[in-house]
Amino acid sequence: MQDLQTLPQELASRIVDTVKRYPDTATLFQDIIKHIQIHPVQTNGQVFPSKKRKLEVPTSTAESFDSIADISFSIPQRKKLKLEISRHAEIGTIRGTNPTTGEAEFGIRYADIDSCICLPVPEKAQPQYSFCVLPSSGEDQVLFTVPGTKIRPEAVDSEISVNPEESYKEATIRILNKRLKRKVIQPDEKDFVSTMAQAHRKGEKAVHVKAFRGSKDGFLFFLPTGIIFAFKKPLLFYPFHSIASISYTSVLQRTFNLTINIYTSSPTNDSSNNETHEIEFSMLDQADFTGIDTYIKRRGLQDASMAEQRRAQRYNVNGLRKGEAEEADDGGEEEGELQKAQREADDEDEEDDENFDPGSEGESEGSGSGENSEDDDDENPDNNVDVNGDLVEDELGSEAEEQE
Repeated sequence: MQDLQTLPQELASRIVDTVKRYPDTATLFQDIIKHIQIHPVQTNGQVFPSKKRKLEVPTSTAESFDSIADISFSIPQRKKLKLEISRHAEIGTIRGTNPTTGEAEFGIRYADIDSCICLPVPEKAQPQYSFCVLPSSGEDQVLFTVPGTKIRPEAVDSEISVNPEESYKEATIRILNKRLKRKVIQPDEKDFVSTMAQAHRKGEKAVHVKAFRGSKDGFLFFLPTGIIFAFKKPLLFYPFHSIASISYTSVLQRTFNLTINIYTSSPTNDSSNNETHEIEFSMLDQADFTGIDTYIKRRGLQDASMAEQRRAQRYNVNGLRKGEAEEADDGGEEEGELQKAQREADDEDEEDDENFDPGSEGESEGSGSGENSEDDDDENPDNNVDVNGDLVEDELGSEAEEQE
């Protein structure tokens, strides 16, 4: 649920437990949190305006910057600003500066940055790339987007020479790599490629999967260093070391859910003392299961039943027993939870065919109704339109039938 991270842990846990028991309350809790954040709070007759937290701007008189003009920021503010990247590693910052006043509106210190990730923006007719600057702790995230076109030389002020043939993405990555002293993380087609065709840019491979986190839609990217859910605030990034296990749930005919069990604190050698928390992403297309499953096994992220072997880098996402694991190692391919559900569904279909009654054709598969609440605080409502709307409706309908 969005913005739970802004609440005390004990209160957030109570909300999570309540939503698990009564799923229909998720929207109510979201609306309450959003209302408190946006509207004034009254205490003893006095009104105290609720203010959105603003990132502090680290400053130094000794700092100088490489800059790129007219960059669109989405987090922490939706604004077009000048991107400034410090030239000094010791006191360096990345910040957004108002082009009119020259004042920095927000920023993040190099020392506070855990990861910098560049992702292609899905469902856009023209290529765009978003840079996610993620802190080691706290909520000081920065998200900005650059076009996929060639960079305008006049837009750049940098000690690092920029080739006029470079794109905005290439120039930005090169400057960041140089200044941050680390590589910007990007999706790798060797790790994951979706089987779903991109309707907006046909012929281009998709390295993302459409998914939902509660009522919020977004995209999962399977990266060389972890898994990220973008582009709604807050960005959710789970590096491999923070993942206790991954499993598949709510397997339906056309979709499945992916549950990531993450450590709530740095894991210790004593696994019994490691507290974890489950994060569920729903409505992933079944067509992408094989690619995701391969990624998980290759990276050694197995089911909770195999958590003891996590540090041994065992590739067993479905928790096979020892004998079954050896058989898989000998070249056999184990049957995952989703494949098993598919096989059982196929068996049921064969039985239905044998007992086919022409009078039953009037019932439609996907009957029922579902409702997805949308939060367009930080996004254009148009971006929440699901290009696979029928898929969502069908699956929610299927779930309703099963419950009956």
